[in-house]
Amino acid sequence: MVLAVNAIDKHAIAGAFGRAASKYDAVAKLQQQTGDYLMTLVQAENTGIRVLDAGCGTGFFSARWKQQGKQVIALDLAAGMLNHAKGQQVADYYLQGDIEHLGLAESSVDICFSNLAVQWCGDLPSALREFYRVTRPGGLIVFSTLAQDSLNELATAWKQVDDYQHINQFLPLRAITQACQSYQHKIIHRKYLQCYPQLLPLLNSLKGIGATHLHHGRQRGLMTRKRINALAEAYPRNHGNYPLSYQIVFGVIYCDK
Repeated sequence: MVLAVNAIDKHAIAGAFGRAASKYDAVAKLQQQTGDYLMTLVQAENTGIRVLDAGCGTGFFSARWKQQGKQVIALDLAAGMLNHAKGQQVADYYLQGDIEHLGLAESSVDICFSNLAVQWCGDLPSALREFYRVTRPGGLIVFSTLAQDSLNELATAWKQVDDYQHINQFLPLRAITQACQSYQHKIIHRKYLQCYPQLLPLLNSLKGIGATHLHHGRQRGLMTRKRINALAEAYPRNHGNYPLSYQIVFGVIYCDK
C-alpha cells in the first residue's frame, strides 16, 4: 500500500503558505477547530514542558502553548509563516525546516504537536519517524491531517466542468492508520462541514489558507467568470448553501521507546 502522496511540490507549498501568512488566521477556522481538539488530546495525558509545534504556520497554537507555560519550538517550512510567527513573539525558538527532516536532537522534546501539516509531506511514515525520534521516552505525539474525500463537493463539481486535477490528493484513512502501526497509538476520525452562501467565499477560503492545488503537474488555468459560473452551476447545494466537507484524522502516538 502506498503511504505517500505523489509529487508533492514543497517549494510551491512554502510559497503559497508564506503568501497567505498575513491573512491566514482570519480564514483558518477549520485549523483553529482541529487544533483546539488536538490540544484537548494532549491535556488529557501526563506531559512535559517542551513543545515542538511542527508546521506552526502563523504560530496561533504556539502562542496558546506558551500561554500555558510551555517552552515552545515553532517550526515551519514557509519562511513567510515563520517570520509572521516571530513578529508575534509566539515561541521561544524558531526553526525553518521540513517535518520529514527535523533539525533537532533525539529525545529533545516532550510533546510533538502538528496540526493539519503532515498532509503536505511526501511520505507520512517518514514524518512520523522524525516525530518519534525527537520526542523523549514517555512523551507524546499528536497530529491531525486531512484524509481522502476532503473537499469532495468541490472535486465533484470540477469534474463536471473540465478534466483537470483541481483538488489536492489526500491519503485514505487506512493508509494513515497503517503509518501508525509501528507505535502505540490511537486514531480518531471526524468529519467537519463548512457552508458558504456563495461560491467565491468558499474558493477564497482555500486560497486564503494557502491550500490551493500544490502537486506537480497542477493545471494553472485562469479562473474566468465563465468557469466560475459553470462551477457554481455544477456545485451540489445544501439548502441553498455551498457545503465543503473535510475528513480529519487525529493521531496520538505514545513514545514508549
